[in-house]
Amino acid sequence: MFSDPVKIISQLEIHDTMSVADLGAGSGAYTFAIAERLKNKEGKVYALEVQKDLVGRIKTEASTRHLTNIEILWADIEQPGGTKLRDQSIDLAIVANVLFQVEDKIGFIEEVRRIIKPGARVLVVDWTDSHSNMGPHKEMVVTEQNAKELFMKKGFVFEKNILAGSHHYGLVFTKA
Repeated sequence: MFSDPVKIISQLEIHDTMSVADLGAGSGAYTFAIAERLKNKEGKVYALEVQKDLVGRIKTEASTRHLTNIEILWADIEQPGGTKLRDQSIDLAIVANVLFQVEDKIGFIEEVRRIIKPGARVLVVDWTDSHSNMGPHKEMVVTEQNAKELFMKKGFVFEKNILAGSHHYGLVFTKA
């Protein structure tokens, strides 16, 4: 099974008033899963994406689904301040199928740290390996252990593993 955003976020504690950032939102699978969960609540989802065509697709899909709790931002998540979000404004950051693509992993993690509140969480979902041309090239895979080391080096505390499908791992960190 590929990763299923609805099943994955069901393993997290999501509150009605949360501000959630989907970093590298892609086609918006996690954005929509969180937005549906927060629908008719006070919470908000920020879909951050650098590819302008994907930004447009997320906007169209959000409108079609009548999801008004999504704010879509064209953003470079690898640059300091590139998310355009305020310091310590986010309760949950989602980093799904992004870490293997990020060139400056430390800079990216520092930006995640900047935007989330003290005690807030980060969900990391990424590929366990290169699976017969599914997912990243073998040399681009960020192993579960490497992901843990990267986040812990930047002051995050590993909280738990979550089930993320047969080709992905899921990790939850807390900002110390």
